Amino acid sequence: MLAVHLVSFFFSKLQEDPTKKVDRFLYAMRLHDDQLSDISARFQAEMKKGLSVESNAAAAVKMLPTHVRSTPDGSEKGQFLALDLGGSKFKVLQVKVREGMGIRRGGVEMEEKTYPIPKELLVGRGTELFDHVSESLKDFLHEKNISLDKKHPLAFTFSFACEQSSLDQGSLLGWSKNYRARGLQGKDVVQALRDAIDRTGGMDIEVLAMVNDTVATMMTCGFDDNYCEVGLIIGTGTNACYMEELRHVDLVEGDEGRMCVNTEWGAFGDDGALDDYLTEFDRDVDAASNNQGKQIFEKMVSGMYLGELVRLVVLKMAKLGLLFDGHVSDALRTKGKITTANVAAMEEYKNGLKNTRDILTGLSLTPSQDDCIAVQHVSTIVSFRSSNLVAAGLAAILTRIKQNRNLRALRITVGVDGAVYKTHPQYPKRLHKVVRRLLPECHVRFVLSDSGSSKGAALVTAVAQRLASQKRKVDETLSPFRLSHEQLQLVKARMRAGLEAGLKRKGSTAIKMLPSFVYRTPDGTEHGKYLALDLGGTNFRALLVNFKKGLQQNTRLHHKIYTIPLEIMQGTGEELFDHIAECISDFLDYMGLKNARLPAGFTFSFPCEQTALDTGTLVSWTKGFKATDCEGHDVVSMLREAIKRRNDFDLDIAAVVNDTVGTMMSCAYEDPQCEVGLIAGTGTNVCYMEELKNIEKTEQSTGQKQGDKMRGEKKVGDAEIQKMCINTEWGGLGDDGSLDDIITPYDVEVDQTSINPGKQRFEKLTSGMYLGEVVRQVLLDLTRGGLLFRGHVTEALKTAGIFQTKYLSQIESDRLALLQVRSILQGLGLDSTCNDSIIVKQVCGTVSRRAAQLCGAGMAAVVDKIRENRGLDHLNVTVGVDGALYKLHPHFSGVLQETARVLAPQCNVTFLPSEEGSGKGAALITAVARQRGEM
Repeated sequence: MLAVHLVSFFFSKLQEDPTKKVDRFLYAMRLHDDQLSDISARFQAEMKKGLSVESNAAAAVKMLPTHVRSTPDGSEKGQFLALDLGGSKFKVLQVKVREGMGIRRGGVEMEEKTYPIPKELLVGRGTELFDHVSESLKDFLHEKNISLDKKHPLAFTFSFACEQSSLDQGSLLGWSKNYRARGLQGKDVVQALRDAIDRTGGMDIEVLAMVNDTVATMMTCGFDDNYCEVGLIIGTGTNACYMEELRHVDLVEGDEGRMCVNTEWGAFGDDGALDDYLTEFDRDVDAASNNQGKQIFEKMVSGMYLGELVRLVVLKMAKLGLLFDGHVSDALRTKGKITTANVAAMEEYKNGLKNTRDILTGLSLTPSQDDCIAVQHVSTIVSFRSSNLVAAGLAAILTRIKQNRNLRALRITVGVDGAVYKTHPQYPKRLHKVVRRLLPECHVRFVLSDSGSSKGAALVTAVAQRLASQKRKVDETLSPFRLSHEQLQLVKARMRAGLEAGLKRKGSTAIKMLPSFVYRTPDGTEHGKYLALDLGGTNFRALLVNFKKGLQQNTRLHHKIYTIPLEIMQGTGEELFDHIAECISDFLDYMGLKNARLPAGFTFSFPCEQTALDTGTLVSWTKGFKATDCEGHDVVSMLREAIKRRNDFDLDIAAVVNDTVGTMMSCAYEDPQCEVGLIAGTGTNVCYMEELKNIEKTEQSTGQKQGDKMRGEKKVGDAEIQKMCINTEWGGLGDDGSLDDIITPYDVEVDQTSINPGKQRFEKLTSGMYLGEVVRQVLLDLTRGGLLFRGHVTEALKTAGIFQTKYLSQIESDRLALLQVRSILQGLGLDSTCNDSIIVKQVCGTVSRRAAQLCGAGMAAVVDKIRENRGLDHLNVTVGVDGALYKLHPHFSGVLQETARVLAPQCNVTFLPSEEGSGKGAALITAVARQRGEM
């Protein structure tokens, strides 16, 4: 009864506008923007599922990694063979790629020949199919007079779903497009091709890459347009690929850079995700297919099915009496009688209605003008839905790229191939319009690929060769920075020899081994208020420290930081110390202590020869200081004189200490086992508690009488005094040439352009003041060699000091995406690609790792010396550490600790970062000395 009413209703509408009649009949196919956004969101969710290792197995959209890691940059070159297998015929090609020329300017030349594939091979044995391909390849070589003796690189376009574990390996997941060759599913098709080439014989072929046709299309367009990072096929089948951030591709190890992902989006909906958008006609097409329940999205949009969808709609409307006065011909009932080419012809701008009439007449129908208009409108709705669905999928991909890169707007090019896109008169315009409407914030350009899948495979191979060559050259450049275990053992031995030599001799030893006259570490009984003054870099710090007896955690500390201007750092000594006195005066005003005469400790982080705790003669400036009339003078006396010149406050300067010693004392206040101090920041240095009996140079430097006095203190003042802290000044290791065998040309350049050439060679290999400059020198060399920044040497890159060491810490952060690395480089005036960013990160990591290893080797020498001094088989010791490089660099501390552990296996070394640093340490040294009468 309901059917009778429906027929009556439809007959009552026969006289109305035929397009409105179709609109109502196909209402479910007419998708509005809200629905398209919903479909796009669903596809985004499917993409995420396919990328995740946990959900990939159950995902309909497989998101297959292709191992294509870069799009072309125009520097590719070479001559390649290519095979293109994916339809009823296949092509063999010779492709020549010229460097620096786009496709349109003749940068890619191509000769090709098409070979038929007999139908019986499509459903026969896989080995027979590949033997035919291999024999055709040999025929092509003969015909084109290409040498059979020479080795030829070959690229293989294989337009079927494969799971790839590398660029030259891929297991077939399943056939499509009428291919059913037996024995290949789950097998490596590249190996199958290699085996066939071996069976054919007489050729020397190296199969370097296998790519999907979608990927090849993206690569072809990318050769002319560097913004092309998406490939799209809309032909017999449909698919899309794009450059995904590698950190999101769970199925591939590594997280640096990008990789092209073949979405295989034709399977979108196989898990029911599109069920509420499927019409009865979609279900009929699927039921009649040879892969029911599979490739649902492809069946809604691709050229293999559009004509059949139109036929089923027209057939249903005719049966209901809405077309042809209810007449249904046998031809209209026959599957495949309306093709996608017919659909395109019906929608032609001028001849569309005439073509529609001719097509319907050819189906033994007698259409009226309204019938022709209605059928043409059916074709329009079916093909429009196809372009809308493709636009929704593409919008999902572009949205993901934009989000991956944290961009508010995206400029990108989509490379497109496929018969539907190329031959349908309205399809491209509709697709572009809807994509731009769904993503108004994206500037999307569509580029039609010319012989995309063939050229693209060769370009994939060319890019792979470029990247391999680039990697090899970068590795060669960085290899001198990569130190072997044997080299690190030698550094440890040389450091140990330098320590011993410095203890025995005064004068020209590379490692100064300066006595600090600090005999003890804190024991927790220290108490009272002390002023601490800290000069070690571009800042000066004044601190008030209040120790409470036995309450380490309740130490109160107030401080203020003052800048040292460059003109003061490199002016006169009097100007420098007057500036320091002015800062102290301001701090005492700030604390309300101008009239109090507090004991003070002075942290002075430069090499000093000390004859007592409160005297220190500057040996040499480091860290960019060049103030005149200071070297060879007592810095405590210079500060006292500056305070006298001010005449507005007075201080009892009780101790001058190096920042390294201050750091050790600060940490020893927390951990009694702390007997070593390490600075790894702008500069680098180590101090440690040495046995008094080993310090021969004290008698030379202070005179026999002072030496006797010091040893007398051991007997008289306190019978337990047996050690003194030695400030090694280990940054001088190598000043005598002992490190020349590990110093690179980049280190030489940094040294020669420094303010102290030939000095502090170890420090220049390891400290924050120089690592950024070492990196800049390497980047400059790589760029001049064409391996970075497209060979463009910018003024920024030529500017000394522009690459600060803080950028190493930022760039090497595990949490930092390459996009942010690129942002840092752009901030330095360096316009980088994704691959550039990877190389820069590699350079930074190599240089900083060497620095950490060298510090670790030096530390191993120090702790082993302490262990042997004490005649121990095993030593437990704590190292107090300060410095931005150690504290802020994401990997420096770990590499240093591991190196020390491996090179000093009999020592259990704990590294304790200093909380308050050298300033608090200076106050502690003053407190320890005051309370025990050691001053």
